[in-house]
Amino acid sequence: MIVEHVPWGCFEVLQGLQLPPFGSPQFDELCFFLLLPYLSIYCSFLLDTPSQRVQFILGMEEDEEHVPHDLFTEMDEICVKEGEESEWKETARWLKFEEDVEHGGERWSKPYVATLSLHSLFELRSCIINGIVLLDMCANTIEDIADQVLLHGVLQSQSDSTLKVCLSLALLSHLSNPNILLARHVELHFMKKIPVGAEASNVLVGEVDFLTRPLVAFVRLSPAVLLPGMTEVPLPTRFFFLLLGPIGKGKQYHEIGRSMATLMTDEIFHDVAYKAKDRSDLLAGFDEFLDQVTVLPPGEWDPSIRIEPPKNLPSQEKRKMPGPPGVPNGSVCHEETEDDRGPELQRTGRLFGGLILDVKRKIPWYWSDFKDGLSFQCLASFLFLYCASMSPVITFGGLLGEATDGQISAIESLLGASLTGVVYSLFAGQPLTILGSTGPVLVFEKILFTFCKDYGFSYLSLRSCIGLWTAFLCVVLVATDASSLVCYITRFTEEAFASLICLIFIVESLEKLLKLGRKYPVHMNSDLDQLTLYYCRCSAPQKPNVETLDYWNSHNITSSTVPWPNLTVSQCHEMHGEFTGSACAADGPFTPNVLFWCTILFFATFILSSLLKQFKSSNYFPTKVRSIVGDFAIFITIVIMVLIDYLVGIPSPKLNVPNSFQPTNDDRGWVISPLGPNPWWTMVASIIPALLCTILIFMDQQITAVIVNRKEHKLKKGCGYHLDLLMVGIMLGVCSVMGLPWFVAATVLSISHVNSLKEESTIAAPGDVLKFIPMPVLYGVFLYMGASSLRGIQFFDRLKLIGMPTKHQPDFIYLRHVPLRKVHLFTAIQLICLILLWVIKASPAAVIFPMMILALVFVRKVMDFCFTKRELSWLDDLMPESKKKRLDDEKTAAEEEVSKYFLNVQINLSKFLCYVAELSTKICLHNFIRQILYTLLFQKNT
Repeated sequence: MIVEHVPWGCFEVLQGLQLPPFGSPQFDELCFFLLLPYLSIYCSFLLDTPSQRVQFILGMEEDEEHVPHDLFTEMDEICVKEGEESEWKETARWLKFEEDVEHGGERWSKPYVATLSLHSLFELRSCIINGIVLLDMCANTIEDIADQVLLHGVLQSQSDSTLKVCLSLALLSHLSNPNILLARHVELHFMKKIPVGAEASNVLVGEVDFLTRPLVAFVRLSPAVLLPGMTEVPLPTRFFFLLLGPIGKGKQYHEIGRSMATLMTDEIFHDVAYKAKDRSDLLAGFDEFLDQVTVLPPGEWDPSIRIEPPKNLPSQEKRKMPGPPGVPNGSVCHEETEDDRGPELQRTGRLFGGLILDVKRKIPWYWSDFKDGLSFQCLASFLFLYCASMSPVITFGGLLGEATDGQISAIESLLGASLTGVVYSLFAGQPLTILGSTGPVLVFEKILFTFCKDYGFSYLSLRSCIGLWTAFLCVVLVATDASSLVCYITRFTEEAFASLICLIFIVESLEKLLKLGRKYPVHMNSDLDQLTLYYCRCSAPQKPNVETLDYWNSHNITSSTVPWPNLTVSQCHEMHGEFTGSACAADGPFTPNVLFWCTILFFATFILSSLLKQFKSSNYFPTKVRSIVGDFAIFITIVIMVLIDYLVGIPSPKLNVPNSFQPTNDDRGWVISPLGPNPWWTMVASIIPALLCTILIFMDQQITAVIVNRKEHKLKKGCGYHLDLLMVGIMLGVCSVMGLPWFVAATVLSISHVNSLKEESTIAAPGDVLKFIPMPVLYGVFLYMGASSLRGIQFFDRLKLIGMPTKHQPDFIYLRHVPLRKVHLFTAIQLICLILLWVIKASPAAVIFPMMILALVFVRKVMDFCFTKRELSWLDDLMPESKKKRLDDEKTAAEEEVSKYFLNVQINLSKFLCYVAELSTKICLHNFIRQILYTLLFQKNT
């Protein structure tokens, strides 16, 4: 095949010349130069598609001058006005998407996806084939570029000197145009949007009266040069495209220029343009671009409609890899991968192997966490989490105080949250996870306290034993890489758990609002004529309890000597009096409007938080202002609601923050003995409840960690499941010894943290300012957190499909590949599991809640028999297979790998042949090359 396509004309120079002796170094050198054309020809046969040629070009070694940079592209056109000289004007620019100068030239359009004419693309290809292509031109000024372009233009077209002068004047007039220079000064603020290290690409098109046929030039400068006045931002110019033609085809030239500029924004052609060696490389990149282009029929789409840029750009990496050409329109390549969770969940087989790898992954990013935290967005997230975390911590402490007769209450909850939060954020593998109190933990505490009270055990001591055993078991789980089992927690389990927590936040916020109605009742059906008879006064209790009698005796108080009707509300509470009268509520005189005002604060907080968060994507105000308002949405809402509540003056309930730093119960200290007054065997027996507690902690922590670490969040610093569990276990043991509540990953707070920040946040201690925050405002924040966290959960998207006609259903990607009945079946199973979780959580059997979470994993495993592997890959994540099936799949994958290998053989062979000629004089291939040349010469002479 090589011999048939040898350009034998290259051997004509050998006729009549004396060849070097066969086998001499000079003969080897001659072999090297004569063999290169054949290798190039052979490579062109091997790389038979544009995609393969592009992959070969992109695979070449880069030098410093051919490393791709981000590109800013500007298009200028020659504009002619009646009675005035023609001038250059900027008409469009590209950073990622196209922006046009609107009619009138006073404003830029919104960025939009460029829609190109197919005819203009083919004309551009013809321009590259027939025009001037100058790669790696060395020029320092626009004059140098113009001279070299015109020099090649004159040589190719045999133009006269007059034409050369006209072309020079047309090009150089670009620098002297005062309108362009003025625009450059105005648009310098646009520089802030351009990535650091970016370069410029200039596209100049226009029609002139001194040309009879178009002049086209594509220039790549080496090195890039800053050309004053060429672009609206001071960037060095790397590429220069010129298209000048005769009068009458201005619209055609405009579309060709748009096509060229859009081509430079394409990720693949952009890289090819930097690495191209000649015109054929540019054509290969252009043809590969055409292979990926989608054509819209003219009768089905109006080209004047501007397409909004997508929120997420599709990855172009598959275009760089060997394989079949692009997928059909509307289709999506989807590879069924079983293990897409990364190396963090791979079992090492060594003691603490996973923990060691987590630490190694964490160390390189450790100091950057502190530096990245010094940002404005971190401040917004800090303020949001400070307010959002404080209320549930104090509320949980109050509930725990009621359940444990005050042995653990609000101050212990505050101290525990602060201590565990600081340590976890400093040393955990994923500090984006926020620790908090959970309902199942509260249920466990209630059951344990009741058990101790019934059987006469010391609650705090037995709890300390259980906590230490739980901490030990967590360390054992870390040592044995048990966190690798997280790979069995798929989207099915994650969504059921996350949905449950979100619903808990929503329902509990509404329940807390309704509970205010019992404390601040609404007086309905009031007789307005009897308003003058309404009263509420303090009176002596009819049946004093033991606590009241003890208080009176200790203060030498006699009931008959107390002027009960004259006491104030606070004095009546202090004297343990009772309120009587038709205008009395449960805790004192009836205060009108409190419940209605609380309801207004509650829903106003939710609505305002949602509106301010959405303000970030609105069209009003500059981007920076919208970004600040969106980041500080929750904090701004709380401040506004607090100010309104203060100005209105209605006594709404406020957040109760402890004033003193001391244990709630005076009979206990800050260190709890694990044994205490309990029998010695309780230290051993406590391992049984510790096992259940360990399952609870493990499932709560790891499910939340999996949700936070999902690939949709695009986290850059990795994660550390083993390190997270170790920190939670250690702090659980510390909190047990100190008599503090247990804290584990809080799902809703963690999701809200990721959505608001995407970076590590700091934690601060509570302050007096929190005492001014009305409780309904915090309940509204809970409602917003629960509702906002539901967005993006596929389960609720699938729920909305039920009862929706097919033609109105959104174009979800899984609906293209999975039958609708299977989608509804998957949703129904998930809904049943969610209902069961809710029923168990709300029942006295809530202590087995972690076992039910674990049962979801087995339910998902059984679903493998109801759905195909491909269907589950679209609706859920694939679970790890059994060892035998994994071996079979590995064998199949190996066969596919072999087939892919043979697809790459041609490219690898072509690279090898290109290097053979270069290395032939240094390796043992001299005889091979000499024999080829000898054979070729012999055939020619014959």
